[in-house]
Amino acid sequence: MATPRTYFRDHFVLLLLTTNVFLALFTAIFVFLRISTSHNNSYITQYRSNLGVSAFQTGSISEIISFGIFALLILIISVSLSVRTYSINRNLSIGVISAGIILTILDIIVSNSLLTLH
Repeated sequence: MATPRTYFRDHFVLLLLTTNVFLALFTAIFVFLRISTSHNNSYITQYRSNLGVSAFQTGSISEIISFGIFALLILIISVSLSVRTYSINRNLSIGVISAGIILTILDIIVSNSLLTLH
């Protein structure tokens, strides 16, 4: 089982992992704190441009919480895939972690924009 040993000694991989963990925890905490400070039960969860005037769709609190859970799910999946692909190709492993970082940043942007519309 030499893969995890060399995996966790690669400095660039550790930098990307740290960034991924920080962004995922930041997203989860950010979403949960923004929900706890508001007192309404309905949130804008969807934007449908083809509906015209009623383009904003409201939803429950569970749909907003799913953004925080999604960030943690991205972290778990990207790290596990990265560990598995490190023995095959280092660059592939770095690409998997980088894709997880980009996806988490998009999760931050979308959840922030929906919570701002609240």
